[in-house]
Amino acid sequence: MRTTIGAATLASIFAIALTACSVGPNFRRPPAPAADRYTVQPQPAQTDVSEGPGGAAQTFATDEKIPTKWWTQYGSSALDELVEQALQANPNVQSGQAALRKAHEHVLAAWGVLAPAIDASAAGARQRVSGVQFGPTGEPAIYNLYNASINVSYGLDFFGRARRDLESLRAQREYRRFVLEAAYLTLAANVVTTAVAEASLREQILATEQLIESSGKRLAVIEKQRQLGGASLAEVLSQRAQLAQDRATLPDLRSQLDQQRSLLATLLGRVPSDQPSAVFRLDELHLPVTIPLSLPSQLVAQRPDVRQQEELLHQASAQLGVATANMLPQITLSGSYGGSTSNFETLMQSANRVWSLSAGVTQPIFHGGQLLHERRAALAAYDEAAAQYRETVLTAFRNVADSLRALNADAETLNAVHEAHEAATASLAITDRQYALGGASYLALLAAQRTERQTRISLIQAHAARLADTAALFQALGGGPWNKE
Repeated sequence: MRTTIGAATLASIFAIALTACSVGPNFRRPPAPAADRYTVQPQPAQTDVSEGPGGAAQTFATDEKIPTKWWTQYGSSALDELVEQALQANPNVQSGQAALRKAHEHVLAAWGVLAPAIDASAAGARQRVSGVQFGPTGEPAIYNLYNASINVSYGLDFFGRARRDLESLRAQREYRRFVLEAAYLTLAANVVTTAVAEASLREQILATEQLIESSGKRLAVIEKQRQLGGASLAEVLSQRAQLAQDRATLPDLRSQLDQQRSLLATLLGRVPSDQPSAVFRLDELHLPVTIPLSLPSQLVAQRPDVRQQEELLHQASAQLGVATANMLPQITLSGSYGGSTSNFETLMQSANRVWSLSAGVTQPIFHGGQLLHERRAALAAYDEAAAQYRETVLTAFRNVADSLRALNADAETLNAVHEAHEAATASLAITDRQYALGGASYLALLAAQRTERQTRISLIQAHAARLADTAALFQALGGGPWNKE
């Protein structure tokens, strides 16, 4: 039997337990890398400027915060709506939300370990005893037995094992929170880049259809010239081949567009046949011209993947404390108070009261090296988590550096491709007129057509790359809807 403990005594013990020491390391967030920039060379204040759509200079502002909803910088209400829908309906997000709720409930449940456990018990029995127990001539006896008690038990967390367990669960909860934030961030970036890819493919399809139309008109002209003796059969066949090549690119582009539309539906939590009504075109997506560039010292506090690894390191630190506490004495207090009688009506009378009070200490002495090696394993797990944290931080810095280089390169590429397309368009117009007048060969016209087509497609792709790589930079910086005041 265990006995009850007075309220004042329990409160005193509970206070002692909360103020007792916790063995093992006290976790501290690792310092950020000592770096004042992301790239080898200082980041320029802005990118190059180019003529035409998507050619505006992008300015990097180191003193501005990442917008709460950074995707609104693209100036598309349809895109804003789809991102919000995805953040609500995507299964990966919903799974992360459920995992976070589960981890939170585990934390709340663990708090109970720090408090006394109080249970009520009651029992009743009717029993017949043989008369032999009372002598050779004894008569059998039938009697009732009733018991009722309040039982209290409390493990005195003197060395902090339970608190380290709770600390570990809280770190796991925070890890789940940052996993969810990473899901938000990745999902928003995927919706934006998918919309950009769709817009790029639509523009490429339109350009290809225009090229096919132009090639068809040229073929008609060349065929008429051949009828009049002004063109050879080889020229007709070459133009037919060029037209067929242009047409051959359309099925693949349309297939890619369908794939992007299916991906967009999936991101929204829909089946591929239930695609959103919104369609995207490059001229409807505006290039964000002001990019908040977080300082390197701020990056480790913004990136959800870095915060995930930080919480895993925190959890490993707490588990090291648990393994250390397991090697130390465990103190348990317990008690009960109640009554025991053969008559239910007299169960709570003072004469029938029963109580007990006990305390126990358990000190591990020999477990075949189990506790020692478990602590060493916990220490190795902490070292492993620390190395993984450093790796994640380095990857985060590399992601930002790569994104910055990509944006600078995209601006330079768009500028060069725009100049090439302007020149190719002018060259094709001149060559087309010269060929019609007999001043240029068909081979020269064919080469001018191919160059103009290639530069037009390259211009579309360069424009889309700036939009997509801007989203990649926002993602690399850790921006997202959780970045609130």
